[in-house]
Amino acid sequence: MANKALCLLLASVLLAYYVYSPLPENVEERWKLMLINVGFRTLQHVAALAETLGLAHYMDVIAVITVMEYAAPASDENVTVTDTEFDGVPVRLYVPKEHPDTPKRAVVYIHGGGWCVGSAAMKPYDHVSRWTSERLNAVVVSIEYRLAPKHHFPAQFEDVYTVTKYFLQTKTLEQYNVDSSRVCIAGDSAGGNLAAAVAQQLLDDPDVKVKLKIQILIYPALQTIDLNLPSYQDNANMPVLPKTLMLRFWSEYFTTDTSLNEAMETNQHVPAELSYLFKFVNWSHWLPETFKKGHTYTSPTVGSSTVGQKYPGFLDPRAAPLLVDDNKLRGLPLTYVVTCQHDVLRDDGIMYVSRLREVGVPVIHAHVDDAVHGAMMFSTSPMILTVGQRMVNDYIEWLNKNL
Repeated sequence: MANKALCLLLASVLLAYYVYSPLPENVEERWKLMLINVGFRTLQHVAALAETLGLAHYMDVIAVITVMEYAAPASDENVTVTDTEFDGVPVRLYVPKEHPDTPKRAVVYIHGGGWCVGSAAMKPYDHVSRWTSERLNAVVVSIEYRLAPKHHFPAQFEDVYTVTKYFLQTKTLEQYNVDSSRVCIAGDSAGGNLAAAVAQQLLDDPDVKVKLKIQILIYPALQTIDLNLPSYQDNANMPVLPKTLMLRFWSEYFTTDTSLNEAMETNQHVPAELSYLFKFVNWSHWLPETFKKGHTYTSPTVGSSTVGQKYPGFLDPRAAPLLVDDNKLRGLPLTYVVTCQHDVLRDDGIMYVSRLREVGVPVIHAHVDDAVHGAMMFSTSPMILTVGQRMVNDYIEWLNKNL
């Protein structure tokens, strides 16, 4: 009996240790977030074990969440939802039924997932797109771009760019009765990265006559140069997106070769000949004082040119939109950037806000003090976070007022 009690006690202690995660004081619904984190941590541990045993690739296991969250394309009395293709790329299309003869607004949406997982068909994305279409009487194009590790950069960018360019054609806009002066591109996390990159590239495309009115970047990943920013240091072990997972996402975007991931872990992956790029992510200059507290700037250490030569894509502006000259930022549309305090990607978004403002691009920065990365994903059952619902509401309300 005593042995059983001891085993039960030990099991309880181990379970409590596994479930409990130290969280900042200002985070609401702490235990709910801890339980969400248990699910993500467990999936990451299973993925690591499966990869070590040679049973599956790490990202193939993580992608289970995409299957678990699948929502079929279901139309209702307000919105027609269909899975189709735009210029050969799969999209989920939302067309509102109300006021069919009235010119509509439009949103091109790009889902997150570290370029490796995720889908426009996941319940949270389906919910946000459906609600956006209904509330704004807007056409929403949610893109199913190719994913790593099967497809590496620039496949993801090319798919998103292809769809956006196709949709911005006059004949396509007319087909869906879209007002060409009221089109937005939006995305979260890796989707925010792709949205920013597409918006930049469209400025130089002579074939695209229609201009975006708005770009919305929700906790975007924007640079590959300095992976030891204050936000990476402060939030290395925060729920949903710890630093180790973010670095794995970055490296898998470009290659399955672990040497890039290893170089990124030591922040020594930029070859000496490209060290001039450090100025674009010098957080001592681009971050407001409040986000520098407790940190002293140290320039990233240059690494071997071998990695840079093998995988030059990780320094391509189409993969890292923060690494462009100022003249590539001028002309961008009204920009809405969402950042979360407890997120490794926080400083990417904040530095982009600073750079855009410096060149005269109108920017609205919505900083959420009590949220972790991916909070908007938790706005539907079974795991609903109040902060996630609030962020979705704020996003749609702002879009409704400005698009």
